Parts: sequence; C-alpha cells; structure tokens
Amino acid sequence: MKKIVAGLLSLALIGGLATVSAIAAETKPAAEAETPHYPLKEPREQHWTFSGPFGYYDKAQLQRGLKVYTEVCSACHSMKLVAYRTLEDLGYTEAQVKAFAANYEVQDGPNPQGEMFTRKALPSDHFNSPFPNDEAAAASNNGAVPPDMSLLAKAREIERGFPQFIFDIFTQYQEGGPDYIYSLLTGYEEPPAGFKVPQNSHYNPYFDAAATFAMPKPLSDGQVTYDDGSPQTVDQYARDVSAFLMWTSEPHLEDRKHLGFMVMVFLLIFSTLIYLTKRSVYAKAGAH
Repeated sequence: MKKIVAGLLSLALIGGLATVSAIAAETKPAAEAETPHYPLKEPREQHWTFSGPFGYYDKAQLQRGLKVYTEVCSACHSMKLVAYRTLEDLGYTEAQVKAFAANYEVQDGPNPQGEMFTRKALPSDHFNSPFPNDEAAAASNNGAVPPDMSLLAKAREIERGFPQFIFDIFTQYQEGGPDYIYSLLTGYEEPPAGFKVPQNSHYNPYFDAAATFAMPKPLSDGQVTYDDGSPQTVDQYARDVSAFLMWTSEPHLEDRKHLGFMVMVFLLIFSTLIYLTKRSVYAKAGAH
C-alpha cells in the first residue's frame, strides 16, 4: 500500500513540474519562445485592374511601370525572358519598339573570323542583363545576386494560411506576387528597438526570407518623371512597376480570362440544352 501511495505521489510531482515548465515556456518573450515566421508582416492586398474574372491590364500603367524598371530596377535586375518586341502589347508602335531596343547593345557572334562582337539590340532580342555573370552581380550587390524579374510576380507569391486560401478559391485571388512586390518596395522602415541590423543590410518586415536583406530602398519621391501627370511618389512607382512585372510574368492574362469566360458560357448553354433534351425525352417516354 505504501508503495502504491509513494508511486502516486511521484507521478503527481512529475505532473506538477511539467505543468510549471509549460507555464514558464508560455510566459517567455516571443523572441525566445518561438522562431520568427517570415515575412514578419503579411503583404498588403491591393486593388489591381487585372484582378478577378474580368480583369485587364491598364496599358498606361504598364508603360509607367516599364519606365520605372528601365530607369531604376534595370541597374541591378535582369529580365532575360522578355523580348523587346513584346512591348507592342503595351501600346507602342513597331517603330517605337525598334527605337527603344536600339538604346541597348547586345553581344552577338561569332563573326566570320570567329570573334564575338557587340551590336545594337533588335526587337527580337531580350532585355539586357546589367552584369556579365552572377559573380559580377554578387560582387556589386554585397554578395547577393539580384533576382531576374521576368517571372518575379509569379515566383514571389506568399502562401496564405487557413482559412484564407479557401476563400481565395472562390474570389480567384491570384495577385499575391504584385501585392508582395508592392509591399516590399514601400515597406522599408526603422527596425524596432534592440534589433541589430547586419552590416550592408536593410530592415524590411515584408521580406519573405528574413527581417533584413541586401537591397537598399530603391525608390524615392520624384525619382522618375511621368509624362501623363500621374503622381511621382514611391507609392505610385511601386504600384506601377508591380503591375508591369505581373504583365511580364503573365502577358496573356487577358486572353486566358476571355477564353475562360467563353468556356463558362458554353458550358452553361450546353448544360441547359442537355437538361431540356432530357426533359423532352422523358416526357415522350412517359406519354407512351
């Protein structure tokens, strides 16, 4: 009997210690109790003309986004999968595209002598990379290679947890990439008290891999001149270049949505015809 009582007391003591430990763990500061989840702040959901089943690209906005890319982003980021000729889809004429491409030089060859040479870019060429290779890119950017921007709006979508991703199925939310890019470009802020920012890094709670990263704040008010009277602010620059990068990632978005709408209309009409045919056949069968 004494052994049984002693055993029960031991179990009670162990259980009490475990409970105390659990309570102590819960009362620890968040920084000590759990690993930070990145991004520290979720991307801010924006309104885009290309969202929803009837979404479309605003060509004026895409042209402004191209201007921001060429004057700011192209100094570090490549866009190797985008050909100059596709800019005609933004409303530019063939002559304008040809003149735009001629501002850049590309390496070509070999020539009949077996040597490589440079020439002015043609509409069939792709956007130039600002660096000859990744090693040169890393050396110029504090050891980090700036990502290619061709498909960035699709590659940088942030997963939305339960139950949000369930609602996204019905709302057809597919703008996570542009929302992330916009939030990142406008999300630079002072770090919280006590947070130590590594050398050559910059605090941005919207970054999806850490609290800091190598890219300094790229945009500032008045940095890019717009010809159409649009606000020349960081917010507008970020919004325009995010929309442009969505277009580079999915240039046929409008065609896809138009086709999807026509398919849904066809299925609706086809289903109605099938239902009416069924009623007619069964009505005749019942009459006999």
